[in-house]
Amino acid sequence: MGPAAEPSRIVLCPTCGKRVKWTATNPWRPFCGERCKLIDLGAWASESYRIEGDVETDDHPSETGDSGSS
Repeated sequence: MGPAAEPSRIVLCPTCGKRVKWTATNPWRPFCGERCKLIDLGAWASESYRIEGDVETDDHPSETGDSGSS
């Protein structure tokens, strides 16, 4: 007898909210299917999702020309 199978973890599809089994055999995880995965990808591509940040402190070089060395 082989090792006991791990219980399936249930997650909610980020796009539609449908309950989905999180298993290695689900190629669309955490989504319920290809359609929801593509909807999410399209939202990122159209910049519907944004991560707030301070533009001045992002990884942009200083515009003052000071390289920080003395």
